[in-house]
Formats: sequence, C-alpha cells, structure tokens
Amino acid sequence: MATNVIQRHMKRLRFLLPLFALLAACAQKGADAPRSDTAQASNVALNVETIASGLEFPWGIAFLPDGSALITEKVGRLRLFVNGHLSEPISGVPQVLYDGQAGLFDVALHPDFANNHLIYLSFAKGSDAENGTTLVRARLVGNALQEITEIFTVTPKKKGTSHYGGRILFLADKTLLLSLGEGFDYKDEAQEPQSDLGKIVHLRDDGTPAAQHIAGARPEIYTMGHRNVQGLALDKTTNIIYQHEHGPRGGDEINILRAGKNYGWPKITYGIGYSGLKISDKVAMPGLEQPLVYWVPSIAPSAMTFYESDLFPQFKGDLLVSALAGQQIRHVNLENGAVTQQTTLLTDMQTRFRNITTAPDCSIWVLTDEVEGKILRLTPKAR
Repeated sequence: MATNVIQRHMKRLRFLLPLFALLAACAQKGADAPRSDTAQASNVALNVETIASGLEFPWGIAFLPDGSALITEKVGRLRLFVNGHLSEPISGVPQVLYDGQAGLFDVALHPDFANNHLIYLSFAKGSDAENGTTLVRARLVGNALQEITEIFTVTPKKKGTSHYGGRILFLADKTLLLSLGEGFDYKDEAQEPQSDLGKIVHLRDDGTPAAQHIAGARPEIYTMGHRNVQGLALDKTTNIIYQHEHGPRGGDEINILRAGKNYGWPKITYGIGYSGLKISDKVAMPGLEQPLVYWVPSIAPSAMTFYESDLFPQFKGDLLVSALAGQQIRHVNLENGAVTQQTTLLTDMQTRFRNITTAPDCSIWVLTDEVEGKILRLTPKAR
C-alpha cells in the first residue's frame, strides 16, 4: 500500500516538474528583463467606432497619401478602404498558400509612393510540403496591381504552415526590414547564419541585401535568434526600432532591435514548450540579447505601433500592442528606455486583435482577427 501511495505522488510530481523548471529558469536571471503577468485596465476613455466589417481575417494595413487605406485579408485578398467603403478585391494579387497560419500577410507603401505608386506584399508561397515567406513589389494602378515582381523569398523553404513572420517596416533611409519566422519545427534554424528562418532581413527597395550586418551570415540578415516576429515599430524621432515576437507557452517578448544582434531563440527563452517540457534551461547567455519586457503567460502579440501624437497624450511616446490570445490592446508605457507600466484596453470586446496602427489623423485603427473581421477606429472620449 505504501508503494502505491509513493507511486501516486511521483506521478503527480512528474506533472509539476515542467512548472518547477520554468520557475527556476526565470529565477536564474529574473532581474535582467521585467516580467509582466498581469496588467490593470486602462482608465483612458475611448470612442470605439466600427468603420468597416466583413473582412475575412484582415492582417495588414497601409495608409495612402489621400487617407484611404489598403487592407490585406489572410485568405489572399487586398482591398482599398476609401470614403467609408471597402472596394472590390484588387486584381493582380499573387496566389498565396492559405492554410493554418499561412496566407497573405502585410502590405506597405514605398516611401516615394506618391510618385511611384509602388506597394509591397508579404505572403506564404508554395505548398504544405515546401513553402516560405515571400515579398513582392507591384505598382498600384486604379484597382489593379501591375508590374508584379517577386523580390525576395526565404532560404531555405520549409514544411508545414506555421511561423512565417511577415511584418514589413520601411526605415528612414528607404530600406526595409522583413520579419521571418523560424517555421515552428525548425527552431534551431534561428541560430543558423546561412538560413533566413528565425531572422529579420534588411533589404533595399528592390529586394537586394542592404548591408552585411553579421560576418559569415547571409548578407540580408539584420538580426537572428527570433521565433515568430509579427510586430515592428519605429520611433521616428530617435530611430529606435521596437520588435515583438511570439514565445511558446510564455515568453512573448518586446525587444529593442539592433543590427547584428542575436536575440537568443531557442538557446534562451522565458517560455516552455506546448507539451509542458522545457525548451532551454537558460534565460540568459553571454552574447545574447535580453528583452525589454516579456510576458508569462503569453498574450500572443500580433502587431504594434509607436504612438507619437497629442490626440492621446496618455499614449504619446509609448507602444500599443494588439494581441490575439490575450484579446486585448496592451499599452506599454516607456520612460527613459524602460517599461514602467502596462494597461489593457478593449478587453470587454472578447475578441482577437490582429493589427494596430496610427492613422494619418492620429486616431488608432485596429483590425479584428475574425472570419467577419472589422476595422475599429479609436478616438478619445470626452469626459
């Protein structure tokens, strides 16, 4: 009988071991990066207006000079939202792999769009057996894309339909960054300098490498050691680039992005595997960057904007992050390069948020991650 009691306790203990391992790992270097388990509800009063609906899993958004907006739908459609209405799908969009996390991702305008009408689209290309994140450039003419050119595709290709990255960010010098996931089953590729998987690449506007940032690595690689980056935001005053990525179970991160640096995945992580088993017993190692903040449990961050306007003085100089599993907008308050406070918005909507961006009129636009996805416009509510 005593033996049976011991066996029962040992069985229970086995289920707790992954939790003990995570707690021990976090304690190892817990002071290096602030952890955020919870955040209080924001006291910022918002007007939340649904300005469009019926978008099938909207993903990316880019504002044109006239204030209209291009919206991607993950299923492979590109729409123009103008004067309160959604256009018919724009023709010429390349065929995308739509399955799982694969689909049509981000859209961005060339910095000289007003003159050249060039746009950029990221998407999953290929089949379940062989696919990868791809970037095309095209000219927007009326309701059609012309001169469609594939300017970059990830090397190597992968199997499965998870972890593509796909976020596009143009920098002040008119070069661009493109985030590339590590493909989920290929996590060790994030540390392989001859693989684009788990990297952020730095490209000229024609898709060629902008600079050699890491000796011995593929010339396009800007940073490495990433899991699945879907948030890139630029502070245009300081040129600081903020980046966030999905962790596994726990360990979502916001980082300050610096060329040539290694952000550690999967050698270090504040998360554990979906099975409950640890991925690494380390949260820090020499030569690997620490996050600005990390989240346990995960909120599944999906996009991010650096807010610079006086329309919302409470948000000025801070980050706003949309979240999928967390079903919230997270306000990350920054003071002197450090995270000082976090609050949540829109939790009462109980929906997944795919994207957040600052509109030309300084309102905040949010895309919901739904089969009948919406565009929400946030403005201050007078008290």
